[in-house]
Amino acid sequence: QGKQKKARKFAVMKRMISLRDERLKEKDRAKAPVKKKEDPSAIKEREVPQHPSCLFFQYNTQLGPPYHILVDTNFINFSIKAKLDLVQSMMDCLYAKCIPCITDCVMGEIEKLGQKYRVALRIAKDPRFERLPCMHKGTYADDCLVQRVTQHKCYIVATVDKELKRRIRKIPGVPIMYISRHR
Repeated sequence: QGKQKKARKFAVMKRMISLRDERLKEKDRAKAPVKKKEDPSAIKEREVPQHPSCLFFQYNTQLGPPYHILVDTNFINFSIKAKLDLVQSMMDCLYAKCIPCITDCVMGEIEKLGQKYRVALRIAKDPRFERLPCMHKGTYADDCLVQRVTQHKCYIVATVDKELKRRIRKIPGVPIMYISRHR
């Protein structure tokens, strides 16, 4: 004959020994932390994150026509694939005058891509595009754009790069323009 199974009781917790139990030695007992009384006359310091003065709640007051749009390398390439005139489609999107801006880092990135992207280079050298000089070393364009947008919140960032969009969404008050469904 087998052993009879004992049904387990539902929701039973293990008993814990209390801190006041006499079986505990004095050194094992935890001392209750002594709370200090706060001085009501003392000046309370609080750290509040600094937000730029251009942000009125979540609304960026520095943005207004004519819009300055920072253009990324892949935005130019995708506009060529979608057969879009860059400046005209920006104006159609925002219903206002747009000034596309291109940094030296983005220009260097397009030049590094070589002969395959010569059309993109010709578009980037368009006189309607405003050139922004870069003072930093290195030519990683994404870092350059994020740094510029963090300092000056007067730009709209035009990019198709998912990683760059994710980084820019963390910066409050900076809108993102991108191409989807050939628009």
